[in-house]
Parts: sequence; structure tokens; C-alpha cells
Amino acid sequence: MPRIRTDFPYETTREDVRIPLSDGTKLYARVWRPAVDEPVPALLEYLPYRLGDWTAARDWQRHPWYAGHGYASVRVDVRGHGNSEGVPGDEYSAVELADGVEVVDWLAARPWCDGHVGMFGISWGGFNSLQIAALAPEPLKAIVTVCSTDDRYDNDVHYMGGSVLAVDMHAWAATMLAFVSRPPDPEHVGDAWRDMWLNRLEQVEPFIHTWLAHQTRDDYWRHGSVSEDYSAIKAAVLAVGGWHDPYRDSVLRLVQHLPDDRVRGVIGPWSHQYPDRGLPPGPAIGFLQETLRWWDQHLRGKDTGIMSEPLLRSWISESHPPATSYPELPGRWVGDEAWPSPHVTTVPYALQGAPMPVDSPQYTGLDAGRFLSFGSDADMPPDQREEDARSACFEFPVPPDSRIEILGRPRVRLRLRCDVPSGQVIARLCDIAPDGSSTLVTRGALNLSARQGRDRAASWPPGATENVAFELNAIGHAFPPGHRIRLALSSAYWPWLWPQPDTGGWVLDPAASVLELPVRAPTADAITFEEPEHAEPLGVAAMAYSPATLDEQRPERLVVRDVASGEWRLEVDPRCGGKRVYPDGLEFTEEALETYTIKERAPLSARTRSDWKIRLHRPELGWDTRIETRSEISCDAADFITSNEVACRDGEEVVFHRTWEKRIPRTAG
Repeated sequence: MPRIRTDFPYETTREDVRIPLSDGTKLYARVWRPAVDEPVPALLEYLPYRLGDWTAARDWQRHPWYAGHGYASVRVDVRGHGNSEGVPGDEYSAVELADGVEVVDWLAARPWCDGHVGMFGISWGGFNSLQIAALAPEPLKAIVTVCSTDDRYDNDVHYMGGSVLAVDMHAWAATMLAFVSRPPDPEHVGDAWRDMWLNRLEQVEPFIHTWLAHQTRDDYWRHGSVSEDYSAIKAAVLAVGGWHDPYRDSVLRLVQHLPDDRVRGVIGPWSHQYPDRGLPPGPAIGFLQETLRWWDQHLRGKDTGIMSEPLLRSWISESHPPATSYPELPGRWVGDEAWPSPHVTTVPYALQGAPMPVDSPQYTGLDAGRFLSFGSDADMPPDQREEDARSACFEFPVPPDSRIEILGRPRVRLRLRCDVPSGQVIARLCDIAPDGSSTLVTRGALNLSARQGRDRAASWPPGATENVAFELNAIGHAFPPGHRIRLALSSAYWPWLWPQPDTGGWVLDPAASVLELPVRAPTADAITFEEPEHAEPLGVAAMAYSPATLDEQRPERLVVRDVASGEWRLEVDPRCGGKRVYPDGLEFTEEALETYTIKERAPLSARTRSDWKIRLHRPELGWDTRIETRSEISCDAADFITSNEVACRDGEEVVFHRTWEKRIPRTAG
């Protein structure tokens, strides 16, 4: 666990402020500052996740730490969220980004700021750090972006290889529907809280409507995708990711496309978490100390040596048995001075064999693990042998006297015949131990309609044979002597990917197909990080997670098979946090359940459902609000069919109830 730091170089102060925007809206912010007379650089974390409660414990780990090291560290809620005024919009909207630029300029103009501003954040906060950097406000000199993306279409929670990400487009849209429905806190906004809440609720529109309306990479997805023009970014960028986070490919693209004197990348073994939190898989690093080197270098002009570090520092995982959680993974750090790296060579592996049909059952993918893993007990993929049995597999032995290390994005080139207009190809790379166990290393996918580009949908001419190629997600992994490298190809991957309406799979010609691995030559590297440390915790009391007792809580991931009907159901408890009691008396309770069902040979049977219950309660004020939401997606051959419902109570009074029913044409997904 991180060391708790209390002996900082600076004493600190904290205050809550309102940041005025040009249209009169005021954003809620919390400012931690060193107690000094001279101005200092400011650091901004800007996101919608409610600094007053939902991220408060995490905020307390890092913002006071930065203040104790001489920075004004500022946490701001996006417009329409938490205790900020206004109404919520779509993720990374033009309004959100313009507001962010105004916040950067406002911070730079404070008498306690020396005019230099940095931004940092993970996930949403990392996304908009990159996007605001691409708008290049003059005071913004450096950012640290963690678990974020440069490509909103093909490397986010909406689409993968041109296919709808059923598991997270659904889950994230449902989560945000619940999140945007939460009320402001009367402790911080006073009696205006109810009018603010009702005004927000009247403006709510489920995100899923917009996301499903854009099934190819059009202008909607180009907005906010900094990959459209890397040269727009003028700030120095420290890009950080984890091999068990779906956004890690962005780190490789950023270090490739940004100038070497303004970018560095770090990819560790982590999930979708800050690398100092000590959540599985580890090992954790002294991330706050590493970012302090970045801030001192680019905001204070000190030579901290961080720009002498390799352009990319990566963790190479040693082979490990399959498990759904790892406290720590074995491995080591390596450094590459350039990307693409001169140490990495593309090595082809021919598949070989006679043409073979691949028609995977629709429930193939139930052992995929969680798309966005957060370090929970059931996040990682279990043994892949059952998935491999539903796939076409090709194996390549590791020589007995050597090992094969890979770093980067594997690629497959396949020759396929497809007898229907649509289909999908999923490729998994697995590490096969001598005992036969199969550990998932990485994977990738292609919607065959996206084979000519993500910006268009091209139907497959039935009966035609074509060559297709696509990359798998990047990975750093070592295959030891005596193991085998397995490539597994399937035509389904539920619930990660929404199935195409046609069945029948495709025919693979192995003799004309190849796997390409990015093989890295061994190097002697001496890369180390300090041990993690945090500021003193906020002191949030976590109560029993489930509605009853810990002994009765439901499984994180439960697979149910109805043998007679051929239906498979996956139930996912995302472990949102249960009940938390904050030092100021706020009681915050949340509970969610996601359900994914499909029949073995019926792609049109696919269905998702997500239910949320949230309660915010202040006993001393007599304030008791509850939010319940339901989100569902089903389909037929022509349309996606969505159903969403929100019900909100103030005490026993129902103050808002609305249901949305919508059909959205299946143009590509």
C-alpha cells in the first residue's frame, strides 16, 4: 500500500470557490495551495465525477500532496455536474472544452498563480486534458494524461474495430444516465439545489442515442480525437497507461507523433487506475513523485532529469498462469529511446493448413473479462481453453533454448471467404503453458464492414474472397521456453462486441494468412521508480457493499446457462462502492447490476440491461434523495432498440419520471 506522507515541504490551505464563466455560469472548484506569499504554478483536474463525494477520497490522495510540494492544485466539476451550475452535455462537448479553456485562463490570472498551468487526469480527466491541450490555451504548459485516448472512435468505450462495444457502450451510457441524474448537494449550494436538479433532469438525454447514431468514424468522433492533428498540442505531454487498460495504444501513438522534446510515455502492468493506488495488478509506482518531476521540469524550468529518461518506459510481463486478479505481475521495466523502437522487429508466423469454416457460437466471449478493469476480483480473463475450443487455433512453439519477448501491436493478415454481407473477426493471442492452461495476452477485432476504413461501411459481396488485416491491442509480454504461442480466431465475441445480424461465420484460408509479432530484442535496462505515496486520507467510512451483509453479496461475474433454450446470461456487479459515509455527514449509496443475454445460434437475441440505484442522504438536514435508472438495448436485423428510464425522489415525493423508447438504424454496427 502507498506510504502516507505528512511531512511536506509546505504547509497548505484549502478553499472551495466558484469559477465564473463568460456566459455567467459558475463552476464548483476546490483549491489546495501552499501557504506562501509568492505565486506558484497551478494544476487542474477537470471532470464531471463530483468532487464533493464521488472522487473526494481519490482527490485527497493527490491534490494536498501537490500543494504540499508547492503547487496550487485545483479540482473542478464540469458544467451541470456535482455542485457546478448549468446543465450536463455529451461527453467532451465543445462547451465542456471551451469551459475548460476559460478555467485554465482564470487560474493563470489568479494572484496566487504565476501564470503557468498544468492539467492532469485519468480517464475523462485525461481525455479532456489532451483535448484542451489541442486547443492550446497559452498558460497551459504541460499535462499528464492517464488511461486516456487520442481516438474517440476506435479506442474508447463505444466501438472496437468498427463493431459496437456492447459491453461498455451499453454499460457506460447506463452509468452516465445515472450519474447525470444525481442532484447538487444543499450543503454546498443551499436551497437552490432542487431547482438546479430539476433543471438538469429536464435536459437529460441518454448518451446511447447519440453514440449509436454514429456507427462509423464521422465528424462526431473526430471532434475531440487529437489524432486528427497531433501538431495542435503545444504543451508537454506525459502519457501513462496500463496493459490491462483498453486505452494503452494511445500512449504508443502519442510518443510516436509528438516531438521528442515534449513527450514521454509510461506503460505499466496496471488496470484503469492511477499507478500509485496499489490496486491489482501491480506493482504500483511512485507516480506522484514522477509527475512532480514533470511539473518541475515544464512549469518551473528545473532540470529534473525526466527528459533524459527513455521516450517510452514499458513493463514487460513475464508469463503467468490465468487468473481473474493478480496482486502483482512478474516482469521488468525496459526503455526505448524511439517509437517505433529499433529494438523491435516484426516477425511473421505463417498459419498454414487447408481452408476451414469458422462459425463460433454467439456466447463466445463470455470469458473475456471486464473491458474496463478497475482492479476487482473478477476483472481479468480466466483460463481461455473454453474460448479457444470455440475458435480456430494456430500454435507456434517457443524454442527450448530461448524466449520470445513482444512489445507493441501484433497484427494479423487473413484471407477470408464470407457468404453473407456482414461479419466479424476476433483474434486472441494466448500464452499456452506446458500444462495446457491458456492465458490471454492480447486481442483485437474487425467488423468486416470496416475493412476498407473506419469511416465507411462496406458490405461484403456474398461468396467473395478478400484479404483483411488488423492490429491487436498493444502488449508487453515474454513467452518462455517450452510454452506455445496460440492465435485463436472466432466469428463472435459477446458481450464485448454486438453481433452482426447474419450468421454463418466465414471460411479462413490459413495458407494465405499470417500472424505478425513485434519481437523485442533483449536489452539491459536500469529503470526504477520510487515507492508510491499519498497525502493523508480523507477518512471516508465504507459500509457493507451489498444491500444485506457481506456474506450475501452477489458474485461480481456470474454466468448462467439455460440448457434447454440455449440461452446464456452474464450478470455483472460492477462493484460501484456500496454505502460510504463522508466526514461532513453525507451518506452516499449506489448499487448497479448489468445483464447480458444471448442464444447460442441467434445473434438477434442479444440483449443488455443495466439497473442503477443511488441514494444521497444528509440526516442532519433531513435531505434524502434517490435515483433509479433502467437502460436496455436489443435489436432486430434493421435496428437497435433502446429503452431508458429515470425516476427521482426527494424524500417520498417523485419529482421526475421519464421513459425514452427509440429505434436506431443499424448502418454498420
